[in-house]
Amino acid sequence: MASMSTTAETTGALRAQAVAVDDGRRARRLGWLLAVAVAVAAFNLRPVVTSLGPLLHRVRDDLHMSATVAGLLTAVPSLCFALFGFAAPALARRFGPTVVVAAGTGAITAGVAARAFAGTTALFLLLTALALAGVAVANVLIPVVIKRYFPDRVGPMIGLYSMSLSAGTALAAAVTVPLTRELGGSWRVGLGIWAVAGAVAVLLWLLTPALRRDGRDEAAGTAAGAGQAAERRLPILRSPTAWALACFFGCQATGAYATMGWLPQIYQDAGLSADSSGLLLALTMAIGVPVSFILPNWAARRGDQRAFVVALVAFGIAGYVGLALAPAGGAWLWALLVGLSNCAFPLTLTMIGLRARTSGGVAQLSAFAQGLGYLISIPGPILIGTLYQSTGGWYLPLGFLAALLVPQLLIGLRAARARHIEDEVG
Repeated sequence: MASMSTTAETTGALRAQAVAVDDGRRARRLGWLLAVAVAVAAFNLRPVVTSLGPLLHRVRDDLHMSATVAGLLTAVPSLCFALFGFAAPALARRFGPTVVVAAGTGAITAGVAARAFAGTTALFLLLTALALAGVAVANVLIPVVIKRYFPDRVGPMIGLYSMSLSAGTALAAAVTVPLTRELGGSWRVGLGIWAVAGAVAVLLWLLTPALRRDGRDEAAGTAAGAGQAAERRLPILRSPTAWALACFFGCQATGAYATMGWLPQIYQDAGLSADSSGLLLALTMAIGVPVSFILPNWAARRGDQRAFVVALVAFGIAGYVGLALAPAGGAWLWALLVGLSNCAFPLTLTMIGLRARTSGGVAQLSAFAQGLGYLISIPGPILIGTLYQSTGGWYLPLGFLAALLVPQLLIGLRAARARHIEDEVG
């Protein structure tokens, strides 16, 4: 009898071990699926903006869009990112972050696809705003998903997210025009084709088990939901680190959007061709692909990230000074340096993920830092254009961008210190 009991216990132990192994394998497969879903969603966060720029003149002609409205389009992304980004934490508490990211990806896809059929300027703007609303909530909540489901791999996952976002940004800017030409020359096809990538992202999120888990948890008001309810009372306005991150985000976003909007014009005024200036802009954005993957990994391993703040500011100052003094002579070098400086974006995302202890805290910090940061960045590209128009040259606009890096440095040194916002607000 004792022998039979021992055999039964051994068999039970082996079965339990086998089940544990199977569960572990399943968890790894599901983790990979969620990681791929994050990467594909990130890829879709910028083509709605960067695919439009190269075709804007055709859109204007076809829809009889005024220059004033076309100028408004350059400010719409930051405005939508701010307004809808502020709403993201409340939506996440109500439905769960993965559900909201999936819905946001759906809004991106629907907006990009539908605006290709818009017959009026007003409808085109409305559908662009729909897509940008989806971008805004995904911007805020993808770091939350990473904090919740990959708490021990925040750095690598933020790196994957940032790298994929940079790849989508650069690819849309580089291939939209030739792709449009190959597909018949219609701007409607050239813009609408990016909805295909969005549809792939939607499918992946619908297949992700985390989507159903979040939905059940939030609807049932589980212990996780109750914990988040307590976190929603976090008085984030009392956190100096939160304010520093928001201002740092605003400074870097100002430089990034000014670069995307005006760098080709700087090179063309220096005598370079339109094709060359487009390639230089693509280089500026493409350098973010590898750096955005490597930088968050390095930054997450350190207690603070002040050394990275200093290095990126130094790259930016050197790039802007070079553009002012010899834009054509060192064109590729200046584009490279400015692109490296713009990698303050993935650094900021990494710091947001590290400055809160929980996914709920990250949600609030991400919404506050990105929402306020994008609001801060709205006047910058417009001011650059005003300075350029009033002076007829680039010395003053580039001097402004270089000078803006000084407060970015000082604020960044504060934001980069090893702190948690929960400790600051009590």
